[in-house]
This record gives sequence, structure tokens and C-alpha cells, in this order.
Amino acid sequence: MLDENPDKMLRMSNVTPTAIAILAAELAPAAAFGFAAERMARAIGRLPATARLMSPALLVVPYVLIAVTQHTFRWQWFALYAALPVVLAWLSARAAVADPAQRGNWRDALILLALGLAVDLRWFDGAWPSGLRGLGNLLLVDAGLYAFLGIRRLSGTGFDFHVHWSDWKTGIRELLFFAPAVLVLGLALGFLHPHANVPAPGKAVVTWAGIFVFVAIPEELFFRAWVQNLLERRVGRWAALVIASVLFGLSHFNKRSAHFNWRYVLLATIAGIFYGRAWRERRRVPASTITHTCVDWLWSWWF
Repeated sequence: MLDENPDKMLRMSNVTPTAIAILAAELAPAAAFGFAAERMARAIGRLPATARLMSPALLVVPYVLIAVTQHTFRWQWFALYAALPVVLAWLSARAAVADPAQRGNWRDALILLALGLAVDLRWFDGAWPSGLRGLGNLLLVDAGLYAFLGIRRLSGTGFDFHVHWSDWKTGIRELLFFAPAVLVLGLALGFLHPHANVPAPGKAVVTWAGIFVFVAIPEELFFRAWVQNLLERRVGRWAALVIASVLFGLSHFNKRSAHFNWRYVLLATIAGIFYGRAWRERRRVPASTITHTCVDWLWSWWF
């Protein structure tokens, strides 16, 4: 589920040619890992140790370009965005040494906690001009990908942009399982409010694709490929599914409300169960992303 109306979320304001170029540059690492994760990991592994750890400091460049062109540059944000990706890479390198079996290490948990809270509590929003907060979140996604897939080489994530027919079958199946539950409970709680809003075909397709890329993939990467994946190694499949889903639900506590939005948390937790089921069937992020995207897309038009 989304933290606000998906259509609003996808209408970026303050868009400039520089912002568009930076968006493309930030999407490039995710695409590289999504289409050639092993090749990327091997290339990173061939770097000298110092270069391997220091390379993600280059992720500060998008902030610099935006801040300079928008006249919002601050040295404290520069230091943060230069140092944080390096710290994450270093923690992942230490975790790889301490936990070669990849059963999950406290350093993994620390990375996930830092990334999750930074996005959910909007710690770094002040670094970015109005309407461009999403660029900051994508930067954190890139830092996480470098740490977990490039340095840690975490297995079983299913972060793969080669979408298979089985991904569609699994994703749509979980959507159909989830829909009756969310409709009945959402209407009973007064959370869902049906309204007529038939989108033009072109806009519907663009909105679906936008949710898929900018909302569902980052959330499924975090909660399923990283959180649920690591939890399974410690507590088993079912407990991992429940814990990851509860965490997913709690990440929506401050959405569409100034206070703790328990209705949103409850429905998002239930949604997380079905997204997690889709992911774990073949350990495929595209499968859970399809379910997630369809839920948000339908909600944006009719609820």
C-alpha cells in the first residue's frame, strides 16, 4: 500500500532537465543489479578493497547536482550522502566476514533499520527541494543494493528484472486471494470509500508502470528480498512472513493521518502477508511487485 494517493506521488513537481537526468542516473544502478546482479557483484569484487568500499561515496553526486542547481546546497547533507553509503558498504563487508553462511548478522539489521527509518520517518527530506524527495529515496535504494548485493552478495533475494510468466501468475493469484479480504474489512472499517473514476487507458498504463518502478519495487526489495529473506534464515518461513508483514504494516503508521493510523497498519499488514506469499513461492521480487502494484493501482482509481 502507498503512503498517499499513488497518482499524486507519481506527479513530480519542480521537474527540471537536471532532475530528469539525475533520476535516470539513479535508476541505472538498480537496473544493472536487476538485469545482471552476478556480473555487477563480480565487477565490484575485482576492485581493490579500498576502492570497493569507497566507490559508493559517488552516490553523493546526485545530491550535489540537484542542490547546486536549486541553490539549496548544505555541507552537512553532502557529508551525510558521501559517508552513509560507505558506512553501509563497510558494515556489509564486515557482515560477510562474520557471517559467511548468511544467516543474518546484527550489521544487516543495523543497515535495514537505518534505511527503513530514514525513509519512513523522512529524516533526509530536508536535503531535497520540494517535489524531489523521491530522488533521495532512490539514492538510499542504490546504497542498499550496493551493500547487500554488491558487497554482501546476499543470496535468495529474487531481485531480478527478467519478468517471467510465472511471476504474473503468482502475482495475480495473490491479488485475487487478497481482494475479498481487503474489500470486506476496508469497507467495514470505513477505510475504503468507493468512487467512480474510470481512467483513460494511456494514463492507466503509465500510472501502473510508475507505481511498479517507483513504489512497489523499492518496498518489495526492502521488505521481502532483504527483511523476509534474512528472517527466514533465523526464524523459519512462516514466522518470517508474519514478522515482515507486521513491519510492513507498521511502516504505514503515519500515512494519511497525523496520528497512529491503526486501520492503515492493519490493512497493510494483511497486504504484506499476500505480498510475502507471492515473493516466497519462487523467491521472486517481480511476483510480489506485481501483486503490490495491482493493489495500489486499483486503490488509486476506485478507492
